[in-house]
Order: sequence, then structure tokens, then C-alpha cells
Amino acid sequence: MSSLRERYSLAMTAPAPRCTLKAAISAVGRGLHSGADVTMALKPAGVGAGISFRRTDLGLDIPARFDHVADTRLCTVLAEGEARVGTVEHLMAALLAAGIDDVIVEVDAPELPVFDGSAAPFLFLIESAGVVEHGGLRAQLEILRPVRIEQNGAFAELRPHHDGGAGFDVSLSIEFAAEAIGAQAYHFHLSAEGFAEEIAAARTFTQLGEIEALHKAGLAKGGSLANAIVVDGAKVMNPEGLRFADEFVRHKLLDVLGDLALAGVPISGRFIGGRTGHALNNQLLCALFADQGNYRLVTGLVAAPEQLTAA
Repeated sequence: MSSLRERYSLAMTAPAPRCTLKAAISAVGRGLHSGADVTMALKPAGVGAGISFRRTDLGLDIPARFDHVADTRLCTVLAEGEARVGTVEHLMAALLAAGIDDVIVEVDAPELPVFDGSAAPFLFLIESAGVVEHGGLRAQLEILRPVRIEQNGAFAELRPHHDGGAGFDVSLSIEFAAEAIGAQAYHFHLSAEGFAEEIAAARTFTQLGEIEALHKAGLAKGGSLANAIVVDGAKVMNPEGLRFADEFVRHKLLDVLGDLALAGVPISGRFIGGRTGHALNNQLLCALFADQGNYRLVTGLVAAPEQLTAA
């Protein structure tokens, strides 16, 4: 079987066969915010099952959908009843880029492992497990008219393609007071190869002065220089430095991809954002699905209706 990069190097421009993992694969890590040890397994799922998170310690499943987002403070948290699972955005971005439609993510804690703070370890797990086509056609969500959310100078917007456009284009800008970050912008056309080379390795980050407040809020208990970039003014505290000169905006773009993957199907259109975060990204999907005139589903095998309608 050819590699994931060879099979999915092109952007998603037309209906393609639905895919799942060839085999199950597991890993152990630590939760970024809880600091707890976590065992995670990625397992194949049936055609049309979509992506779901299974809390093995509770025996409950949580659909990976925008209408199950329960918290967006510093990460995206999904919930179903008493079950919660947080920091899902890095894995969701990797699954989207790899073209995985149907998978069960088993986890024995309320948060996924952070690994090195990027999506690269998740992409490695997916490539190691292998990807297989398993019947039916992948749906795509075509954006028909602009949908925009604004808040305190930040914004997130989905737009239709220009004539002849296809796939998913993302343009993002950020601006932070810390001199080490400053203002950055990045444009990306989604493809598995591009994601692996340009986006996956970009790590999450924080400012040194914010860490004490995060700890008091019960967050970032598992954070360290091994799984996050820490900046102090103009200085990057990590001894190895940055992986990319603009690693900060690349990671924020990774977050956008992961958050918007909770649409339940790949988006065909354009995203434009400025200083957006998990909350605004989720609000954008809620606004998109609030009016059926905003989108249409294009394909052979569609997702279940409840996956495409806000609760």
C-alpha cells in the first residue's frame, strides 16, 4: 500500500472514498492542562461512523462535532453527559489532513495527551497505523455565502471559493504584545503533504507571565518546555529555539483546522481569520449551521443528518 503522503498529497477537490485506519494503534502521554497520565488508542470505525471519542474509564462516547463543544478556554473540550475530553484540536487537525473519515479515539482520561505540543506525533501514529479506503464516498461541505463572527477586534469568517476554486484555503493573522511573537500571518491550502511539512510540527505556546495565572485556574499543570514554547518578551525560553520563524501563527492555523474539523465533514471554501481562537472558531461553525442557506453537502455518502444540524 502506498504511503499516506502519496495517497493524500492533493487537496480535497472532489468526492473521494471514505477512509479509516488500517489497524489500531495506541500511545501514552500526559495531559497539558490536567497533568495526568493518559493512554490513547486510535481504532478503525465502520463506514459512516464518523469520528468519536470514547472515554474507556466511563464507558461513554462523545461525537467529534461542533455542537458538543463544552469549553474553549485554551483548548477545545467536547462533552456528552458527564463525559468530557479536552485538547482535541491537534488530533482533529491531523485526522482532517490525513483524510480520515471514520475512527474511534479511545482515551482513559478527560484530556488527550499533549506529546510535544504539536500535531506531528498524532500524524506519526496515523501514518504508522496506515490508512485504508473502506467504502462509500466522502462528503464535503461547500460554503455558499460568507459567514462571519467578530469579537473584541478578532474575527473568523468562512467564504465561498472564487470561481474555479476547490479544497480548503486558510488565511490567518495574529498579533501579540510579546516581541518574540509580534504580528504574523500565514496562508495555507489544505493537503496532507503541506500539513506534514508546514503545519503539523508547530507547537502550542504561552507567555511566561501568564503561567502562574494558568496554574491558579487549574490549567497547564502538565505544561513544560518539552511540550510548549514559552516566551518572555523578546526571548524564546526553549533551549532549542523555534522550529519555524513563524511557528506561532502556524500553530494557531493548526488550531483553526482542528476546530473546524468538528463540522463533521471537510469544508470546501475559504477561511479568513484575525486573532481568532477556539471560542470564535466554534461560534463560526454554529453560525454556519444555523442557516441551511450558508452551505450545501456535496457527495455520494452523506453524514447522518444530526451531524450537520446544530442542536
